[in-house]
Amino acid sequence: MREIVFDTETTGFYPDKGDRLVEIGAVELVDHVQTGVTFHEYINPERDVPEEVVKVHGLTYDFLKDYPTFDKIADKWIDFVGDAKLVAHNATFDMNFVNYELKQLCKPEFDDERVIDTLEIAKRLFPGRHNNLDALCKRFNIDNSARTFHGALLDAQLLAEVYLELLGGKEPTLLFGGNKAVDNQEAVAENVVKNYHEARVFDIGDAYNEEHEKFLADNIKNALWNA
Repeated sequence: MREIVFDTETTGFYPDKGDRLVEIGAVELVDHVQTGVTFHEYINPERDVPEEVVKVHGLTYDFLKDYPTFDKIADKWIDFVGDAKLVAHNATFDMNFVNYELKQLCKPEFDDERVIDTLEIAKRLFPGRHNNLDALCKRFNIDNSARTFHGALLDAQLLAEVYLELLGGKEPTLLFGGNKAVDNQEAVAENVVKNYHEARVFDIGDAYNEEHEKFLADNIKNALWNA
């Protein structure tokens, strides 16, 4: 089973009001294991990037203006996804932007049935708690210290780790050399405080010992310990 865990960065919240994609990052999973295959593109939005948004992802128009527009990378993105499921956090946001851009190019949009929303999974598992990406990384002991800005590829890589934990956690044998995430079982073990106590000694007395020996002799014939 092939899945694509992805994230986007944009100029704002509303594609139908002029906001545009500025970055797509994605990682490939096969049978819930990261393959190391990734997709990453910066995108020229052909418009300014508001200052308050730059504070979130750090991508200015001056930086983005020399990168390709979405129409130049659309087929590359479609080919990378193929027929895989798409996994995203608050997936409605990302899918609205991706599908809006595809629609402008008269290309097929992605169906909702193909999309897995990790935010919805997290809400079911942890109702009433913070379930943003940073909170989930902390909950699962996933190292997100490199996340000084929101970045599509880094966030997709972190989300892939979170997604596997939301599904029940990775097997330790599935950790490969480039994987910096802490395995769920190891993380639990590291945080468990073990208290050890001296063995308790009970004095049952000679009378009880004699009664017990008589019971064994009367009820167990040819006992191995008497051989």
